[in-house]
Amino acid sequence: MPEPHFDHSYARLGNQFYSEQPLVPVHHPELLLWNTALASKLDWPGDPRSDRELLLALAGNNYLPDSKPISTVYAGHQFGQYNPQLGDGRAILLGEWITRSENRFDIQLKGSGPTPYSRGGDGRSPIGPVIREYLVSEAMHALGVPTSRALAAISSGETVVRNRIEPGAILTRVASSHLRIGTVQYFAMTRGGEGLVELVDYALNRHFSKRKITGQQPIVENLSSSGNNAGSFTIGCERSDPTAAEILLKAVGESLADLVSRWQLLGFVHGVLNTDNALLCGETIDYGPCAFMDQFDAKACFSSIDRQGRYAWPNQPGIMHWNLAVLAECLIPLIDEKTETAKSIAQSIVDRFPNQFHQHHQERLAAKFGLDRISDQDLALIQKFHDLMNKHQLDFTLSFRWLAEEANQTIDHSPLPEIFNTPDALLDWSALWKARRAENKGDTKTITQAMLSVNPAVIPRNHLVQAAIDLAESGDINFLRSSTERWRKPFDWQEKDSEWARSPSTEEKVTRTFCGT
Repeated sequence: MPEPHFDHSYARLGNQFYSEQPLVPVHHPELLLWNTALASKLDWPGDPRSDRELLLALAGNNYLPDSKPISTVYAGHQFGQYNPQLGDGRAILLGEWITRSENRFDIQLKGSGPTPYSRGGDGRSPIGPVIREYLVSEAMHALGVPTSRALAAISSGETVVRNRIEPGAILTRVASSHLRIGTVQYFAMTRGGEGLVELVDYALNRHFSKRKITGQQPIVENLSSSGNNAGSFTIGCERSDPTAAEILLKAVGESLADLVSRWQLLGFVHGVLNTDNALLCGETIDYGPCAFMDQFDAKACFSSIDRQGRYAWPNQPGIMHWNLAVLAECLIPLIDEKTETAKSIAQSIVDRFPNQFHQHHQERLAAKFGLDRISDQDLALIQKFHDLMNKHQLDFTLSFRWLAEEANQTIDHSPLPEIFNTPDALLDWSALWKARRAENKGDTKTITQAMLSVNPAVIPRNHLVQAAIDLAESGDINFLRSSTERWRKPFDWQEKDSEWARSPSTEEKVTRTFCGT
């Protein structure tokens, strides 16, 4: 069995895909958080809590063995406007980490200094966005959502100037890859197709190989705890001998439909769903202005830069559909030599996205309600539940957890009676819901118990994430560490969960989140 090591397969595609990136050291790096569970999964050698040289390497001060730092180039539609060249403006890719079982993951330092793609910026990150991404990405992993993950968070010992002077920090981010729809756009649109064939072949081989397409064992294990990710889908094809571009488009569409369905059912708002933030592998990335809704809000939008609500909660499925259409347009020249045939195939794949999303969404929604399925007759019942949440300003997460506890008859063994006021109208509605559940086909006990594993008790609530940031800025990281630990088990009740699970007070509410650039 080979020892874990760095590889650089993406860099081997050619220097038009990246720029070599020298390290830009910081003065006084100190460890904030180290993810021992992820380090074990990666077969990572060393521990920065005791190894100062490793700490310095993860701060960008020296090189890890066999690492070859680069910054990658990509383009993207940002709020609907095409930017022909973006790229890693404040991140460097150390390389692709190969585990003992030969799984491959990108290791990236975010906030590590200026690159050729910084566009005049300093390439650094304030401590707030680093903490937000560490906490929320790890919580998303625990919630079963395909996501990039955080290996380490390190304070830089330097300040960053944004709207105010803030402490700086660096995140070690891990992803199945950082290949984006925007990466395809750069080679298809900005460079007129140069390098596009090589990129498509590479992305397909790395994430959607024929072994995966036929439903066999994936070559690359996804970091998500759920295992239900793009790499494990059985990808059907439009033709008996499809091109790589056709297979890639279909695979990406299916994985993104699955991903956004998970977001919707957790009340998660990404906040900046540009094409450069949509990974081809179907993992969540870029946790800048993200947030979870507290009280149910059908128009939830938190991002300070999303003034028109383009990326608000109800718009996320449609925006992801739009992003997929952009990818399809880029791939048309490679789908078929006949343009009209290629357009027809691409359109048919893109047109499947709403139904794919609907199927994933309905299956997971049925599980949240403890139903064997959702039929047309159930839609009014479900809509009434959402109407009640809206009318009575009920907490989204706690309302669904109340269903799980009610179905399992465990409410009295939970903190819910202290933190969730049940209106009479919801109790009246629950009589209809219980009558519908009595019609379930299948193992009622299994369906009921499963509700406790799909309706979380705790989520990384905005006011708690902000509290962790505020304390860390002042040098107190105790709450940051306890938050990390608590959100590792979101479906189980623990001691003192009245504080972890409750909705924020009016004074605590966080209504705007920021990206930190």
